Amino acid sequence: MLQYQVGRSASAECAWGIFSAFLAAFVFLASVSQPARCQTYNVIYNFTGIGTDGATPYGGPILDPDGSGKLYGTTYLGGNFGSGSVYELSPAGGSWQYRSLHSFFGQADGAGPAFGSLAMHDGALFGSTEGGGYFGTAFEVGPCKYTCPEMVVHGFGLGTDGQEPIGGVVFDQAGNLFGTTLLGGVYGNGTVYKINPSGREKVIYSFTGGIDAVNPAAAVTADDHGNLYGTTSFGGANGVGAIYKLAHTQSGWVETVLYSFQGLNDGANPVGGLILDKDGNLYGGTFDGGINGGGTVYELSPSKEDWNFTVLYSFTGGYGGLYNKLTFDKKGNLYGILNGESAYGLGSVFKLTPGPGGWSYTDLHDFAGGNDGGQPYCQLAVDDKGNVFGTAIIGGSDGQGLVFEITP
Repeated sequence: MLQYQVGRSASAECAWGIFSAFLAAFVFLASVSQPARCQTYNVIYNFTGIGTDGATPYGGPILDPDGSGKLYGTTYLGGNFGSGSVYELSPAGGSWQYRSLHSFFGQADGAGPAFGSLAMHDGALFGSTEGGGYFGTAFEVGPCKYTCPEMVVHGFGLGTDGQEPIGGVVFDQAGNLFGTTLLGGVYGNGTVYKINPSGREKVIYSFTGGIDAVNPAAAVTADDHGNLYGTTSFGGANGVGAIYKLAHTQSGWVETVLYSFQGLNDGANPVGGLILDKDGNLYGGTFDGGINGGGTVYELSPSKEDWNFTVLYSFTGGYGGLYNKLTFDKKGNLYGILNGESAYGLGSVFKLTPGPGGWSYTDLHDFAGGNDGGQPYCQLAVDDKGNVFGTAIIGGSDGQGLVFEITP
């Protein structure tokens, strides 16, 4: 494992045009993996893009916290008006029942829920759209019984409140909603925003450019003390991404860059955000870089003086590494997706297991295209039994993407 003692450095400004290439990338790369033969991959829903049905599910599903096994997610396209949808999948015996909860009009109510996952709060679903409104929206759907009303919590793009909130939203323990915008703000480099329970939106930080982190694609992560943590795909002292912290003080929110990626063995371009363990350690991944060129999975641990950065695993390949947040299971294993790197160049699902000698890598599934699907962008959901759920944006029986389950 590679380990660095890091200081509190900051970022350099990069253009949005480079980042947009990530979403458009269609790669054919090979990686060396350890195949696993003890699990079953099943497609549990094929999107059609017909009627209210969705298409192109960039975002991953979330599990209903009530233990019912229901899944909730979004699609970037499809629905009644072609601007995306919110859906529910309910287990029904040996199959799954699909229900469309909302079709976006593509106007004031939003268009194109991107790769950020939904968040559930008080029985309702919350998320964000890349388009619609002026430059994107934060929305609420439900709670629903037979029909699911949708409302716009905030429309972005007026003044300096940010533009293109593609990363989804999260809640803190007080019921405040937080998210990021890729662009906009005072300096045009993106923002972190807060919406309080009464619906008032406030930008709590505008990324400055220069040596600051810039262009946050993923949503922030909140700890039990109200601190927020996130990543930016660009910026940092070396221009290839950074990890930042926002702490709430009496005078307002204070941002600190905890780590600037070097684009070397530590990785580059951390598109996905962070997750926390019970000890306050942060985990994430990079889309590129690392000792094998295919991106990395890393841990950032707090110490008395600073933060310790450790590479847990380096992927083999080139363009097409980890795109979204990781997911823990109840045993402490990490799960994630590779967007392009795999046996067929169409992405894969992996698991990292901690052990005395470090973290061991298991390839759970390589997407083959066609009915099998391909190009996952999502954060995975893992239930208490170890079943893994996710989405792929291409393939399926109708070529509009799918939802899959991997059963241990």
